[in-house]
Amino acid sequence: MKKLFAQLRPLERRLAVGVVVIFILVLNYVFIWPHRSDWSNLKSRLAAAQTELARDQAGIADLPKYQRLVKGFENQGDFVAPEDQSINFLRTIQSQAAASSVAIAGMSRQASRTNDAFFVEQIQNINITGTDAQLVDFLYKLGSSASMIRVRDLELQPDSTRQKLNAGITLVASYQKNAPAPAPAAKTASVPDNLKTATAQAK
Repeated sequence: MKKLFAQLRPLERRLAVGVVVIFILVLNYVFIWPHRSDWSNLKSRLAAAQTELARDQAGIADLPKYQRLVKGFENQGDFVAPEDQSINFLRTIQSQAAASSVAIAGMSRQASRTNDAFFVEQIQNINITGTDAQLVDFLYKLGSSASMIRVRDLELQPDSTRQKLNAGITLVASYQKNAPAPAPAAKTASVPDNLKTATAQAK
């Protein structure tokens, strides 16, 4: 190659060098320059993967905490059999209304919702009449019951005498979907065989 290049005239040498340079530039333009950003993109992807890995590892480390929370949700409140939930909800409302001296003017038909992993919701619309103190007492004590009753909607207006309030209330009670798992029974320690043999020989 050197001998062939040496035989060329100066003008031909310049032309050959120019062709080689152009060929190298074309190769760079086609195969190298489009990939100049590959290294920075790779570093960005690596950093994102490391961030996601750290987040996943943190979530795995918090798994015992989430398991304790799930167990707490499962054991929260008293378990009421599904067939008794509607009656239990109604009796709780009626007994607390009598204790707080509010009058129940009307009730709608109960509805239920089960799109929760741990609880079944019973929904009851009621209309009651009472003084402001009686209504506050009724709602406060109703919300502190073991059935986790809460107020979803509340509308107030004075009655015809303007001495009491008429309240339209939407109450929601959350009942456990599944009964809590019973605590494992304590195992009775077994007597070792050698101790049994020694006891039999002593007798």
